Amino acid sequence: MRRLIRILLILLAVILALGLAGFGAIYVTVRRPWPQTHGTLKVPGLHAPVTVVRDRWGIPHIYASNLHDLFFAQGYVHAQDRFWQMEFWRRLGSGRLSEILGRSALPTDRFVRTVGWHRVAAQEWEQADPETRAVLEAYAAGVNAYLSARRGRLGLEFTLLGLMGRDVEPEPWKPVHTITWGKVMAWDLGGNMAAELVRAGIIARLGTGAVADLMPSHPPDRPVIVPHPLTQATLQSIPEAVFTAHFLGEGADLGSNNWVVAGSRTETGMPLLANDPHLGIQMPSIWYEIGLHCEPKGPDCPLNVVGASFPGCPGVIIGHNDRIAWGVTNVNPDVQDLFIEKVNPENPNQYEYQGRWEDMQIIREEIRVAGEEEPVVVFARITRHGPIINDIVGGEEEDWSYGWQPLALSWTALQPGTLMRSIFLLNKAQNWEEFREALSYWDVPSQNFVYADVEGNIGYQMPGRIPIRAGGDGSLPVPGWTGEYEWVGYIPYDDLPRALNPPEGYIVTANNAVVGPDYPYLLTVDWGDRTALRAQRIVELIEQRTPLSVDDMKAIQGDNLSVWTRSVLPYVTALSTDDPRLKQALDLLRAWDMESVRDSAAAALFESFRLHLVERTFRDDLGDSLLRQAKTFVMYALEDIVADPQSPWFDDRRTLRVETREEIFRLALQDAVAELTERLGPKMEKWRWGDLHTATFKNQALGQSGIGWVERLFNRGPVAADGTAGTVNNTAYHLNAPYAVRTVPSYRQIVDVGNWSRSLSMHTTGQSGHPFHRHYDDMIDPWRNLQYHPMLWERAEIEAQAEGVLRLEP
Repeated sequence: MRRLIRILLILLAVILALGLAGFGAIYVTVRRPWPQTHGTLKVPGLHAPVTVVRDRWGIPHIYASNLHDLFFAQGYVHAQDRFWQMEFWRRLGSGRLSEILGRSALPTDRFVRTVGWHRVAAQEWEQADPETRAVLEAYAAGVNAYLSARRGRLGLEFTLLGLMGRDVEPEPWKPVHTITWGKVMAWDLGGNMAAELVRAGIIARLGTGAVADLMPSHPPDRPVIVPHPLTQATLQSIPEAVFTAHFLGEGADLGSNNWVVAGSRTETGMPLLANDPHLGIQMPSIWYEIGLHCEPKGPDCPLNVVGASFPGCPGVIIGHNDRIAWGVTNVNPDVQDLFIEKVNPENPNQYEYQGRWEDMQIIREEIRVAGEEEPVVVFARITRHGPIINDIVGGEEEDWSYGWQPLALSWTALQPGTLMRSIFLLNKAQNWEEFREALSYWDVPSQNFVYADVEGNIGYQMPGRIPIRAGGDGSLPVPGWTGEYEWVGYIPYDDLPRALNPPEGYIVTANNAVVGPDYPYLLTVDWGDRTALRAQRIVELIEQRTPLSVDDMKAIQGDNLSVWTRSVLPYVTALSTDDPRLKQALDLLRAWDMESVRDSAAAALFESFRLHLVERTFRDDLGDSLLRQAKTFVMYALEDIVADPQSPWFDDRRTLRVETREEIFRLALQDAVAELTERLGPKMEKWRWGDLHTATFKNQALGQSGIGWVERLFNRGPVAADGTAGTVNNTAYHLNAPYAVRTVPSYRQIVDVGNWSRSLSMHTTGQSGHPFHRHYDDMIDPWRNLQYHPMLWERAEIEAQAEGVLRLEP
């Protein structure tokens, strides 16, 4: 018996030892990539010592005596905290994800290689001015200094992919990788190609008359800020990546809010500026907060700036320096056109232009795929209008089938630009004139910039390279062979919309129309927020709250009332029914304050109702495929359509009788009650919007692997979220895959120009990209609960809240 006990104790000890060893190995593996944030490091490539002070949120403030070292250190700390994200983004922008992710990434890579972001980035680098080249080279040198010092210890993602047999040894960072990321950003934020294709699909199915109803233009009573049809075969040939290849986020609710209020409307007598970009939910956050401080600040080292940066890109994108503050939202001008090309039937590499055959430019691209010896070959065919985007779905390119019309993409971002120069000049601008000079180089993606300065001025500037067309309005694909629709120039910068100290005392932008119908140039027919829902609500709240404080700015950013809901709900609550279950649902909606908060049963019911209303109203007209693509457009259109109880859109053409608005509303409500009863249970009073509407922050690669334990390592959530699509607190979901959050206020910033130290900010996840690090997910709960951290400014207050001081020496 003793011997048996002894054997069992030995086995137990061995098991415990193995368990502890395994735990220890996991512990070491997880922590090995974590960066050093204390002490001193020798870093070859620096010209002088640099100090990096990280505050209690893990936000680094870099103090350097020259610009080279300042941007070198920014590259270094970006790589310390976020290098996997940087690696993923540069592969994404270069069409090289398949090398590490296999065939699952091939459709995206094929599309990216065809469009050619990497090719344009290389041209842009060759044309960059000396000052911009110096900034990008210093930044890249800092990234590479970190890579050289940390080989084998760069991130848990690299470790796991290595165990899977994938070659993930990073290449040196190059300036062109930063520029390529700018093209990815421009793709997500810069055009209306998907809207053109949806519009073409509606015309092909229902005729031109349906477009006015289903894709309405900007309503005249909402705020402003200052005939060659495609064949069905062509529409079916459009690669899915056109609709799904979004990397900052996806859908019509991708956008932002910003506003600036003059001192005449604030408690302090100085401007307040607020901004919250709405981008895709992901892990880690798209943004990385940072401070860049020249010590001393002078002509040779002119920066003293804090705010949000993109990992992989030098400088601050949104923030303030010691004189000015700025924020951005997406303009979404029409900078993309699709040209239908006529191909020579005797030579598939020629196309017609004004009666003559011209040769296409043919570029051979090889895509390496993990686990495969031979590369996948893609031939990018490029006309005078741009790359043919629906070439890539016809099987092997050598056997390209001409059963559809080739569509060439013209897009301003496919021309070399000067975005990186603009960012640097913006960071050092000291006044309105220098601010405008900086933005004259901001070519893509066009943004609504709001401005405030320490002199008390507020302003607005729209920058961007916006085409002037010989004919047409860019709303539909057009013939490429006639020359009638060519781009003949760009709107001069000084003619782009701007404002300084408007009489209203505020400027609001929320992806709504920038100008009215009297503006002499065409910007777009497809404004991002087509019905200006968020802009209208922000204006209402500003005008209700005077004088305004920082707390008022917080309340506006967290507002959860949808103007769309306010427009449509009265038609729902006016319904009558004998069904006791529907009566209970109607009573719930009649008592609702229209706030889409996580604990609301009525919010859950109304969100389900409006999805079913879209299905009941439009599926018979559009069919399954087109409705999936057009759902957001027709959701907005319903705000106008519901006013007519006899609108023909409410008639279900699949039945013999003619349905009315009330009948379709009643059926949609019945569908919603049935759905929520199945999903949330029979007790309506127990339903919660937050049980459906949850935010899950997913790693862009391994967090979507389908392997449960891997996803648990990298992802965080789900957590219940307030808001919905169209609220100022814009936590939109994909209408084809409800109700999980897909778009979020990715970074909230409130700047008090009267006292920089009273400014606030918060992004979605945390500063670190390393799982289980204390700053990997420490911002999630504060973010969803509308809490903020101070945007620390003075060095003394930064050092008072420091959790780490790192000295980098040459």
